[in-house]
Amino acid sequence: MAHPSRRHFLGMTATVPLAATGALALGAGTAHAADSAYVMAYFTESTTMLEANYGLHLAVSTDGLRWMPLNQNNPVVTPTGGAGGLRDPFILRKQDGTFVVLATDLSGTDWSRNSVYIHVWDSADLRSFTGYRLLKLHDMTNTHSWAPEAFWDAGRGQYGILYSSVNSSGHNVIMVSYTTDFRTTTSPQVFFDPGYDVIDGNLTVGVNGVNYLYFKRNQTLVGARSTSLNPGSFTVFSTPASHGGTEAPTVVKSLTSNTWYLWGDTYTPNGVFYAWQSTDLAAGTWTALDQRLYTQPLNSKHCGIQPITSTVYDNLVARWGAPTWNRLKSYNFPARYVRHSGFAGRIDEYPFDPYPDSQWKLVPGLADSSGVSFQSVNYPARYLRHYNYALRLDENDGTSTFAGDATFYRTAGLADSSWASFRSYNNPTRYIRHSSYALRIDPISTATERQDATFYVGY
Repeated sequence: MAHPSRRHFLGMTATVPLAATGALALGAGTAHAADSAYVMAYFTESTTMLEANYGLHLAVSTDGLRWMPLNQNNPVVTPTGGAGGLRDPFILRKQDGTFVVLATDLSGTDWSRNSVYIHVWDSADLRSFTGYRLLKLHDMTNTHSWAPEAFWDAGRGQYGILYSSVNSSGHNVIMVSYTTDFRTTTSPQVFFDPGYDVIDGNLTVGVNGVNYLYFKRNQTLVGARSTSLNPGSFTVFSTPASHGGTEAPTVVKSLTSNTWYLWGDTYTPNGVFYAWQSTDLAAGTWTALDQRLYTQPLNSKHCGIQPITSTVYDNLVARWGAPTWNRLKSYNFPARYVRHSGFAGRIDEYPFDPYPDSQWKLVPGLADSSGVSFQSVNYPARYLRHYNYALRLDENDGTSTFAGDATFYRTAGLADSSWASFRSYNNPTRYIRHSSYALRIDPISTATERQDATFYVGY
């Protein structure tokens, strides 16, 4: 079943919501000198909506590219007011060092639902969430308040909240309302209206004296810029970036280099992030990032990213826990993940349902505890084993033959030592590899075979 983006409703009720979730850059998510990691806010959907969950989800990363979902990819808090669900969550670190979480008041995909409110929580450290409330942004009728993002406007001494609404122009514009406490707002006005439908504003403040606003136009991500934060001052300048139907731009700066990343959420297919990179925001051009380099949280949608300290990172992992499962990404087909289908082992392109087919518990080897066995998450009595050299998911019959067939030794990746390869326990000249997307164990000799036998163990 297709679940069209809000963008398909342009000119009907409005456009799509998904986007202004947070910048890790300056202003919207100001990076401090002590920051060494990142937190991501998101909600979840999947191709058949098996994993649709409209609560606040969190993931962490030390490099801003490879993400570890917290709380087993379950929500850490769910709104109780309004629609009873959220989209487009955004985390802002305020001037006092505490956090505020904003989100669209919408559960599911009813793009015709109107609301002048957004969800708001306060948090000292993202381990608990207090003061939940609905915050009113404007008095316009028959419209929405999509994809809120906040930034500190030093000149005003106030925070600005950006959001997408349909105003008297008849199309979506990016609005701004100002606040000092995220409990009341004032001065709702048009922040950016290029004369056509735009949503999902993501603001990066104060890069060499310039502010950058990325937004969604049609199915692409486009940038505007201004030397001030005044409403109406931004002009479009960048080359569009897209991969299919793309929305929800999030601009993030590396904490260790001069590299900027632009994240975009796609809805064709639903639930895939793509990333681009640049070393010069002023140039307005982006290069697609190799999918080997980044891995989104499973089924994540419309991400917001905020830099954090190592202490906050460690405390988040201690509070919410690391996943008890992994996913394995193919080295030479990085859009594909190891999964079982019809109990046969293979690599398939993400996203797919049922998504738990790609979740594995890497447990001590059944035949040798120094090795590893792959226990299925959704069929926990079954393990990945080889039979006539083909990998399949079979029930553990308790025999030594099964244990041997289901045990592998993890080694440095044959094509990339920072990845992993898996050598068979009872056929030690053979490694797990894919061939025509089917998994098997084979001897490895060529460069292509080494790539076929290399995987990234992540989430």
